[in-house]
Amino acid sequence: MAKHGVNAAAAAALVCLAAFGGAPGAAASPGSPAGSFSPSSPSSPSSTPGPTAAPRFVPGPCPKTPEPIEALDTARCGFLEVPENRSRPGGRTIKLAVARIAAAAEKPAAEPVVFMAGGPGADTFDDIPFLVDSGLNKDRELIVMAQRGNLHDRPNLACPEVDRFNAQSVGLGYDAPQARQLMLKAVTDCRARLVADGVDLNAYNTTENAADFADLRTALRIPRWNVYGYSYGTNLALTYLRLHPEGIRAVAIDSVAPSQFVTLPWTWGSTAEGIRNIFAACAAQPACKDRYPDLPGTLTEQVRKLEAHPLMLNVTPPDGGKPVKTVLDGGALLNLIVAFTPRPKDLPAALDELSRGNPQRFAQARAAGSVQKTGEFAHGLTNSVACAEWAPGHSESDVLKAGRKAYPEWPDTVLAEAPQLPFQYPVCGIWKVADRAKIQRVPTVSSVPALVVSGTFDVKTGASWAKGVARDLSRSTSVLIPGIGHWVVPQSPCAQRVLASFFARPTAPDTSCVDGLAPEPFTIIPK
Repeated sequence: MAKHGVNAAAAAALVCLAAFGGAPGAAASPGSPAGSFSPSSPSSPSSTPGPTAAPRFVPGPCPKTPEPIEALDTARCGFLEVPENRSRPGGRTIKLAVARIAAAAEKPAAEPVVFMAGGPGADTFDDIPFLVDSGLNKDRELIVMAQRGNLHDRPNLACPEVDRFNAQSVGLGYDAPQARQLMLKAVTDCRARLVADGVDLNAYNTTENAADFADLRTALRIPRWNVYGYSYGTNLALTYLRLHPEGIRAVAIDSVAPSQFVTLPWTWGSTAEGIRNIFAACAAQPACKDRYPDLPGTLTEQVRKLEAHPLMLNVTPPDGGKPVKTVLDGGALLNLIVAFTPRPKDLPAALDELSRGNPQRFAQARAAGSVQKTGEFAHGLTNSVACAEWAPGHSESDVLKAGRKAYPEWPDTVLAEAPQLPFQYPVCGIWKVADRAKIQRVPTVSSVPALVVSGTFDVKTGASWAKGVARDLSRSTSVLIPGIGHWVVPQSPCAQRVLASFFARPTAPDTSCVDGLAPEPFTIIPK
């Protein structure tokens, strides 16, 4: 799933569920029965057998980020050194980038907040400005650690090959055979390079991620801390709470990806729920209902039309530059909506314009993908998690079945691909990591105080899925923010206040600001 759904930044999210974008026995290999799986051979570099080194934190300079991050100017940084694979004593260690951002308050609270990012694979440090603007370090220290394999870590499981494909793919049909061929070539090349470098792809999973955070708390000698995660970070936070509950004062999860439910077919239900809620909100506003009376029908009509006859355009990307060849088909249309481009408030207007022969909003959003930040997203971590935890136990036909249930009138070519994870089953046939479904698809039952935050417009992690998670957290408070999409807190001042009050009083947060909230008015264009 694409990375963040922050409206101000209108980002996509792998998981985030960006990936899920964004989850378990690995996918079928090409030519093998659906759901079958061949685990990879060990790929960690040779080393002298011996005891595994104890995790330790090594202070050092803050990383040089692609864009300047003001909070890092005064942060304390370094690396957490941990085993790459804890099941292999004597194996190599890896280094995970850490930043400790001081509280703004003169007398901060004792327990810091540790952040768990979405993705998996997103650049965690890139989230710091959103966290600071949301007040995460107002009253207490904020600790940020890049999940294993992310940018600034050693090793970094980036796949520039996939980034280059993504830039090229805007000129191809979203689910076209040529797109599949080129993507699988990019994944094959990335895997071969990582394995040649000694990366143990089986070691990059949610269980090891959770153990890293447990080791970080110990290495920093922090008696207790609070946890805040969004999207895939909620999956990680729930796993961490289940496996390493010691030292956790309170847990806040935002845009919930329940570890016991996330699979590739699951993505269709989440996407349909979010889109349905956006359309229902329009129908509840008289001006929107009058101007756009049949949004579900318009979307279905346009998906079918574009899939049968894709638009091929030369489009200037939103930030300028030369026009690029852009193909807008049914799959691309759906996935632009999932990536919050355009934003939900503009979606009815964009669909109406498209139905009247003006594809500009969607075409520009599609063309934006021609500009990629090469080497910043850890596609290797995404695939190791997706193929070990989200794909197993289901097949490509299960994804299609879930798609047909959500949108029975849509073409199968669109429904056959999990939203934001195209061709994931053949990708998993190449990636070849061990099936971790039984290990990971476990509910978290806990009495640790918890805050569960969801947005009604979330098309990546549908808000209704948070209910089951909350039931298993006996001291939880659930908050549903109307009119907000994926990653709620940075987009909602009310959610920010709720989160702050939760960390101040975990068993009695102030949620009063939620009463009376409603989605903002939708964009109305003249007929």
